[in-house]
Formats: sequence, C-alpha cells, structure tokens
Amino acid sequence: MQSIVSLPVPGIAKVQGIATAAGCQLVASCDLAVAASSARFAVSGINVGLFCSTPAVALSRNLPRKRAMEMLLTGEFIRPDTADEWGLINRVAEESELDGAVAALPSSICAKSAVAVRTGKAMFARQLAMPLEEAYAFAGETMACNMLADDVAEGIDAFIEKRPPNWRHR
Repeated sequence: MQSIVSLPVPGIAKVQGIATAAGCQLVASCDLAVAASSARFAVSGINVGLFCSTPAVALSRNLPRKRAMEMLLTGEFIRPDTADEWGLINRVAEESELDGAVAALPSSICAKSAVAVRTGKAMFARQLAMPLEEAYAFAGETMACNMLADDVAEGIDAFIEKRPPNWRHR
C-alpha cells in the first residue's frame, strides 16, 4: 500500500464487485478510483472480532473521520454513490461504461506535463503530513522550483499562442 502512495505517477483503481478489507484499503491508497455501479465497499473485520487496523490507515487519510469510523466500527457495506459522496472514489460508472470511465483519467493526465504530474503527486503526499504553515512554505518552494522546468515555459508559450503544448518531458 505504501508503494502505491510513493509511485511517481498516479495510481488508479478500477473497482468491480466487492472491495472489502485490503481491497477497500487498496482503493483508498490509490490516488484516483472509479467504481462500477454494482460495486460495494466495506471493512468488515469487525464482524468477526477483528478491527481492520491497516485499512484504517488508508481510510482515515481519504474519508472524514466520522465516515471512516462508521465503516470501521459497523462493518456495513456502502454503495458506490455513497463511496463517491464520502470521497473514497472519484466516479461511478455503469458496468458497460466502466472501462471508458477509467481510461478517461490517465488519458487526461497523460496530456499534461509529466514533470508537473510527478512534482504535484510528490508534493501533495508530503504536505499532508505537515502543519499548515510548513505545508504552505513547502508548497511555495515546490511551485517556485517547478516554475523553472522547461515544460512550464512551453505551457505558457502554448497558452499565449493558443496551441496545444508540446511537452518536452514524458
């Protein structure tokens, strides 16, 4: 689960069927997630006397505290619309449209500067562990360093010239 978080590229979960315990943890560990309308999510170890402690780490970093605790303490399944509303997933798609909905995310991301995507993913994860003032200082420093990338100059030129950018780094 930690490897997914530390990947330099976004991890995207495609959810079909039931995602329980470690499966739900995997969804919560990914940067983005799309679920079929028939999917279900739960951390149901509590039903057999086991608190799902490791899934709790990922859930508590994705869901509001009370929502995460509700899932962890009740073991009840939630539907994709609820998972979307609570922030566990990004989108819900009909089963027949799931592949297209999932493919749309990397397609959109790959059209962006790879430097910006890698920089942003690393910055986002790191700042979450910082106090607010430190997070803003770190974010400002990261943005200033990112501004020096060749891709930023290309992006600005493309914007001014009203053309698609030709990213130098992939």
